[in-house]
Amino acid sequence: ELKKRSTLHCNRNLLLSDPALTGVFVLQLAGLAVIAFGLWLRFGGPMAEFATDKKSPELFFMGLYVLVGAGAIMSAVGFFGCCGAARESQCLIGTFFACLLVIFAGEVTAGVFAFIGKKVAIQEAQKIYEDAYEDYMKNPVGKVNSTIYRYHVNCLVEIQNVIDTHLHLVGIVGIAIASITIFGMIFSMVLCCTIRNMREMI
Repeated sequence: ELKKRSTLHCNRNLLLSDPALTGVFVLQLAGLAVIAFGLWLRFGGPMAEFATDKKSPELFFMGLYVLVGAGAIMSAVGFFGCCGAARESQCLIGTFFACLLVIFAGEVTAGVFAFIGKKVAIQEAQKIYEDAYEDYMKNPVGKVNSTIYRYHVNCLVEIQNVIDTHLHLVGIVGIAIASITIFGMIFSMVLCCTIRNMREMI
């Protein structure tokens, strides 16, 4: 009994004592980082112009909003972990674990969708710029009669490079957050099982 009580307090202190080692606290910080990253992609950064275009695909907006929403949920979920560990409540810790499991499943699903849908995003971007070029050609204002030679850079190649760069960045962030989520799930389950065993002995 003394050994189990020591294990319970050890796990609880790990969740509440040192913020640098606290899975819940790190999870909240990760949630805020995800929110900031999603808002930066939506309103700033090299993809902001693409995101604000009226012809931008709806899936692009949905992906950004889901990203911000997931970050908000991650920050809020930390509350259940803190309260559950402090009150030694199986209900709150179980809720914390269930939320982490849902977040983890969402992260995996979003990651698979992002990498599979890369070609679709590039095709949508190409279509947007082709439509913009056609609209430009229909408007004679500002045109010249002869061709002006300039340094030519393929827009589609640049768009693909930007998408690849951001997908790799999202992948790295996603792996880090998934690792933190797994860490929180393990310790919440251990703490929940320890509390249950303690109550059965009492």
